[in-house]
Amino acid sequence: MYFALLAAALLVGCLLAVQASVNLQLNKAVGTPYGASTLQLSVATALLAVLAVAAGTIGAAGLVPDVEPWHLLGGLASPLYITSGILLFPRLGALAAVGLFVTGQMFASLALDLFGLVGVPQQPLTLGITVGAIAVLAGITVIIRGQLTAQKTAVPAPAGGGTAVATKAAGTSVKQAGWIVLGIVAGAVLPVQGAVNAKLRADLEAPITVAVISFVVATTAIAVVLVVMRALNRTPAPKLAPLTTMPWWGWLGGACAAAYVTATFMLIPEIGAATTVALTVTGQQLASALIDSRGLFRMPRRPFTPVRIAGLALLVVGSALVQLT
Repeated sequence: MYFALLAAALLVGCLLAVQASVNLQLNKAVGTPYGASTLQLSVATALLAVLAVAAGTIGAAGLVPDVEPWHLLGGLASPLYITSGILLFPRLGALAAVGLFVTGQMFASLALDLFGLVGVPQQPLTLGITVGAIAVLAGITVIIRGQLTAQKTAVPAPAGGGTAVATKAAGTSVKQAGWIVLGIVAGAVLPVQGAVNAKLRADLEAPITVAVISFVVATTAIAVVLVVMRALNRTPAPKLAPLTTMPWWGWLGGACAAAYVTATFMLIPEIGAATTVALTVTGQQLASALIDSRGLFRMPRRPFTPVRIAGLALLVVGSALVQLT
């Protein structure tokens, strides 16, 4: 039974990589990442609400007025993570994007543990954690450098003077740096979300209902962002008609998100938080590597290279050291 739970943790980690990949098809159909995120989070909310009703725990939502307001804000991380995945996967590839997410997750988890933030019990810094953090940092550096090198090799130098080429290269570097920062921040908010949701779980004592509330907050937040972006004319109006021609698996993002949130709430009391995080992070990385190398879910195919394999190995080993020591 214990090994079945370990396998479940690894599987739900894989679902995070699948979620980000299939959401690209949803984004392509809807025509705006904010609209796609709103739709995906709405699907996840509906699925979890049905599950909470079936489990008979939906009544715990009536206790919400009595909890600390900030305990309800965990869901704000989900729209940032989901929208970032839609933006980063086609630009950096699944392995590089998930590597950034994992890096953010690892260092945010370290900050929560070492400083005892958001009610997380304070933990001492150990040699294993230090080595693991360095390995994670080295792994994502190797992967990103390899990705940037591959992009420079694949794109021919533009015609024109040297100044024009240098200016364009500088602009591209700044843009790439922006995407890298976004990926790290999007990953960093996930452990914070977990810590905040843990507070809400202690208040309500109903994990599935906590997940419902988290996704209601997430859906509301991204819907507000969509309305604001539309008012500023910064994103096109969502299209619904193309959804009928979208591949069936384009709808799996909401189910993956719901499964991940529900499973992590269920697994942590059984196998521990450190083991759960280590296995889900490993699942993320392995699934993203497979998606990249095989070009699954209509993603651009990015074959394995020794550099990418070395970076992936460093990420997996570093993640395990950080979480299990």
